[in-house]
Amino acid sequence: MTAMTEGPIDRTDESLIALRRILRATELYSRDLAQAAGLTPAQLRVLQIVDQKGGATPKVLATQMGVSQATVTALVDKLVRRDMVHRRPSQTDRRQTNIEVTATGRETLDRAPDALQQRYVREFEKLADWEQAQLVSSLERVAAMLDAHRIDASPVLTTGDIQGARKAGQGGVPQ
Repeated sequence: MTAMTEGPIDRTDESLIALRRILRATELYSRDLAQAAGLTPAQLRVLQIVDQKGGATPKVLATQMGVSQATVTALVDKLVRRDMVHRRPSQTDRRQTNIEVTATGRETLDRAPDALQQRYVREFEKLADWEQAQLVSSLERVAAMLDAHRIDASPVLTTGDIQGARKAGQGGVPQ
């Protein structure tokens, strides 16, 4: 059946509707997070990683999030200004600084809504191996169809330009 005839929605429209639902879910999550915790998804992810690890260096954060250390520094700066994390010189290596969660940061984590990517991970991990592989392949294909397969992206589900307000040549996430 073509798009010009009446009847059930065709697969092209079904795929566009599914994409729009995914985009809308990330928009709504970002809004809920901002209202509940006053954070962006990227800031929340930094806070979560630091809390889970009991402290982390900017290099560890950048590696785990798949972003530059400059991006992590900007995210941490914002969290420091809000007293959610603090920087502490490493006891073992004077060249390193550890990022640690404050009591305010822990309170923020406690009241933050369940992260969208955490919901996704829980459901994704329930799938059989072949279903996971098929889904990854399909999502990579969609990214390629949208000419988005070369765009820098971290595993943080958020809306907007993943590069954020960046200077030429620097990667990042919305901060």
